[in-house]
Amino acid sequence: MDTEETQRQLRYLADRAEIADLLDRYLRSLDVGVLDEEWARAFHTEDVTAEMPIGTVRGRHAVLDRVRQGMALFDRTVHLGTNTVIEVDGDRATARGAQLSTHVLADGSGNVFVSAGHADNELVRTAEGWRISASSLRVVWTQGPPPRLPEGFGPAVG
Repeated sequence: MDTEETQRQLRYLADRAEIADLLDRYLRSLDVGVLDEEWARAFHTEDVTAEMPIGTVRGRHAVLDRVRQGMALFDRTVHLGTNTVIEVDGDRATARGAQLSTHVLADGSGNVFVSAGHADNELVRTAEGWRISASSLRVVWTQGPPPRLPEGFGPAVG
């Protein structure tokens, strides 16, 4: 293997590791709950599109607002992502995996709502590193009572 091929492979592996880390940090950030402008810039492009069970939004500010509103429905959460297949093609990538999310409802009932589904992400390399440019979470099953959604939100199960 020549030096150029070795460099190409190292770049590919480094990109995959950076993307996996970004997605892990994203899910962890939902559980920590510091959802501010810095959070939005750390994970999303300015023109991101996000298709979530609580609706589809476009733009980093819209994603931030919708995620804040959605996470306010829960007292505590644990989000797990697994089996992610990452494909890198130059400065663009896709990541497809499974997501399991456990939520304690904020309505005082103590009820737990669990959802599981498939997460698809498109990513781009920016000057700040890899960022999500499009995401889609498709819930395939749930358990427990869903949260009561504010007007204007999509269905609890998509």
